[in-house]
Amino acid sequence: MWSPATDHRSIIHMDLDSFFVSVERLQNDYFIGKPLLIGGGSDRGVVASCSYEARAFGVHSAMPMRLAKQLCPEAIVVRGDMERYSQYSQMVTEIVHESVPSYEKSSIDEFYVDLTGMEKFFGCMKLATELKARIRKETGLPISFGLSENKTVSKVATNESKPDGQRQVAYGTEKGFLSPLTVDKIPMVGEKTAYTLRKMGVQKIHTLQQVPVEMLAAVFGKMGIVISEKANGIDRTPIVPYSERKSISTENTFEHDTIDVKKLESILVAMTEQLAFKLRKEQQLTSCVTVKIRYSDFDTHTLQRKMPYTSADHVLIPMVKELFKKAYSRRMLIRLIGVRFSSLVHGNYQINLFEDTEEGIKLYQAMDKLRQKHGDKAVVRAVGMGVSRRSFNPFNGVAA
Repeated sequence: MWSPATDHRSIIHMDLDSFFVSVERLQNDYFIGKPLLIGGGSDRGVVASCSYEARAFGVHSAMPMRLAKQLCPEAIVVRGDMERYSQYSQMVTEIVHESVPSYEKSSIDEFYVDLTGMEKFFGCMKLATELKARIRKETGLPISFGLSENKTVSKVATNESKPDGQRQVAYGTEKGFLSPLTVDKIPMVGEKTAYTLRKMGVQKIHTLQQVPVEMLAAVFGKMGIVISEKANGIDRTPIVPYSERKSISTENTFEHDTIDVKKLESILVAMTEQLAFKLRKEQQLTSCVTVKIRYSDFDTHTLQRKMPYTSADHVLIPMVKELFKKAYSRRMLIRLIGVRFSSLVHGNYQINLFEDTEEGIKLYQAMDKLRQKHGDKAVVRAVGMGVSRRSFNPFNGVAA
């Protein structure tokens, strides 16, 4: 086991290149070499992913589709298929799982691998190179990776080696590697933070490395300390071993058994809203939904369904209602109902970019902002307004 006193770590960050685009090109080789936009087909939609050919025109993900088409009129627009992308993500996950001792799936297309101690037996760079080649051979997908002592430097190294590249940053050279890059290359430094740093006269990481940590803390609070450490190549964040069985759930046991279907559906909607908000808040996605029913005689039934990764209310609520209708077969009094989301992964695809408009995305963001500030009951659907959330029993855990 690694410890700071004994040795340094060997952390690999792997990222599938333009993942959605790469999957579409496997299905249709006509798309190879052409500017490609993945997302909703209408002008009110947004770009979920784009090819490097499109990025050359200034297009990027989450951009309004109408603007992307103005910047790159020759681009081909393809409606996304999240179910297919989820299948390919699982294929890659299985290969990684079979090949390395410990890994973290940080999103649908990103992995962190801990190879600490493997250098003695099998060169870490060699192992990572062979894993990259195996993924390409068995799935057809291009993938890039970075190898260093920690997560931050490895992720930056991956981004600097794209597309379909690899890069190692030797222990002790992290600071020099980061130095010439712009501050927005640091993970967690978004547009607003980068803008504030530029106003302070900080354009490059080299300059940021010279700024006293006290000054950054005064401007950014605790985040300023983290930014300073990352800029200097310091990141102690551990690998969190990935588990498909991780889940969140909530249940409601009634004081009096009920057969009021309308009431039951209202509670299920409120439960689903609560869990979906929790997913988005923690930047997670689910690909498995389960509905649980316990009748008055304690007979318990569950029904689950696999689905493309999502954390969107309007995708999850219809799924939960449909599962409830199928599971509720005995037409007798119900004692308990519950909802569980499992097979969780970390991811920023907080809503279905292929189905939603730009307005819909902004609505989600606004509602979640209100919930984070005033509590999860601040904004609810009308159907769930009369439902008390105090009776819910939400918990994190491992599905049995």
